[in-house]
Amino acid sequence: MKATRKVVCEICKHKCDIYQAVLTTGRSFKAAKIIQVNFRKHEKICRQGDNVSHAIYLVEGNAKLYIEGINGHNIILYLMKPPAYIGLLSFFESIHYTYSVTAIEDSKVCMVDLDFLKELYLENHEVLLRLNKAFGKSVALIMNKIICLNQKNIRGRIAESLLYLSGFYGSNRFDLSITRKELGEMSAISEENTVRLLTELRKEGIIVINNKEVTIKDKILLKKISELG
Repeated sequence: MKATRKVVCEICKHKCDIYQAVLTTGRSFKAAKIIQVNFRKHEKICRQGDNVSHAIYLVEGNAKLYIEGINGHNIILYLMKPPAYIGLLSFFESIHYTYSVTAIEDSKVCMVDLDFLKELYLENHEVLLRLNKAFGKSVALIMNKIICLNQKNIRGRIAESLLYLSGFYGSNRFDLSITRKELGEMSAISEENTVRLLTELRKEGIIVINNKEVTIKDKILLKKISELG
């Protein structure tokens, strides 16, 4: 992790929501106390149980948001890619993070003073709408995850995760940036069962796996497996 406190937002190539809101309200960027942090792959961006002190905005890289369970049994709720608020579910309710976020590739975030963002939220209609939209998206993803884990068998859950990854990467062919263990954590399945199910789907001609590259060959059948699982 490498942090930089001398952040000049005006020359940053990522003109995020917060930047636009500061310009609109005429506030000072200095008051936002922005810290830019680079995280290496596998480093934790925020940790479950830690105090919430900043609003975190993902500007580069991808990350996973997950609940840390007992004995290392985690559940990945969803993946994140820029632009995205990290820790949004804890901004206004909890003083502690109720989940962890870890970079799944080298990533960069901007950390903004939490009280400053709350003031923008109250003053700027556009910020309010954007935060509410992002919050609603996070809740919808978690609700879908709950339904999937509660109502589908393991074959349906792994199919659901593969379809989710296809949508996340925007292609039926993608390089898997998470491990087989993490794919299992997306589906609440052990690593052994994850490998077995992937092998079954490959033998059935539904997917093709070449090292880290996954290709969905029969998306219609994979959707049917997900729906009936």
